[in-house]
Amino acid sequence: MARYIDIHILQTLPPSNPNRDDTGAPKTATFGGARRMRISSQAIKRATRLDFEQSLPDGNRGIRTKRIVELLRDVIVEKRADLEDRATQLAELALTEIGFKISDPKGKKTEQQMKEAGFLVFLSAKQVEHVAEAVISVAEEDDVKKAFKALKPKSLVDTEHSVDIALFGRMVAEPNSLNVDAACQVAHALGVGQVESEFDYFTAVDDAKSNDDDADEGAGMIGTIEFASATLYRYATINVDLLVENLGSLEVAEQAIEIFIGSFLRSMPTGKLTTFANRTLPDAVLIQVRDDQPINLVGAFESPVRPDRDGFVAPAVEQFVAFERELEEGSGMKPLSSFVSWTTSRAAAFAELGQRIPLAELGTTVVQSIRDAR
Repeated sequence: MARYIDIHILQTLPPSNPNRDDTGAPKTATFGGARRMRISSQAIKRATRLDFEQSLPDGNRGIRTKRIVELLRDVIVEKRADLEDRATQLAELALTEIGFKISDPKGKKTEQQMKEAGFLVFLSAKQVEHVAEAVISVAEEDDVKKAFKALKPKSLVDTEHSVDIALFGRMVAEPNSLNVDAACQVAHALGVGQVESEFDYFTAVDDAKSNDDDADEGAGMIGTIEFASATLYRYATINVDLLVENLGSLEVAEQAIEIFIGSFLRSMPTGKLTTFANRTLPDAVLIQVRDDQPINLVGAFESPVRPDRDGFVAPAVEQFVAFERELEEGSGMKPLSSFVSWTTSRAAAFAELGQRIPLAELGTTVVQSIRDAR
């Protein structure tokens, strides 16, 4: 029986610009006929990944880079310093035999620069180590290429995936046999109500000039920053069975779920963070364990929330709770278990949706509920 973990978050951001478009403006989307503040799923996943990497052992982390020749070469040298003169050649041979297309980097090339992949390659630390060990084992053979090929090198990067590869997947143009289906899906965060962007007009003072009585009194710099504020609906879902399959270990998968939930709740893209100091905690969280299918509840906000005198949170919570109750009753699809948390009394209506758990304990509680149902 399939298991899915749906994570629903309502979170208020003050004036800020955490994720901007090509013009520097906060990203937006039209939903329900109204313009909403938006944070892209790519930015959210990046922030989440950076957060949970701090809790992972080095071997369970992935690295995404075009500089795979340099990466592999360094590991070869670390393991066999006597192969330093041949390490780059061995790395290129190994990666080419696996199926990666490598070439000289674009632009002006220096003597120190090595060949690169034509696209970002996502590998776990263990996979890089396995490839290094394999090519080292045949380095003294008369025909290194033939000996390495006999080791079935593609299998070296198709097992022991890091947690971030298992969760977010891996897309490889060539060889596409190394693609990994993502066990986690993350939606774009959307404002629950209509957004209106504003501009901060600022000046910077030239300290040296301000001490010069003969200098003009104009600003050293003038600029503008566009910003917005919103209460956001955030959603992610985890396919538990696929995560176990990708990682090859139930124990590691459970650890990954717990860490991911904590990181997803805490993290936020850091665009213009120094300017706005906009880090907040979720106002309300609902986590549901399901055995039917993932269900995104963004439909609760197709009709834009109208703020009351206390803001967006209370009416957004009311609208969300009513939608979830109606959806469950109308569809007959009920979660196996539901857990809620809130950090403000304005979100206390979430008590209708599940068992209240402290925010910091949600990950542990969800994992335990999956174990109990097994």
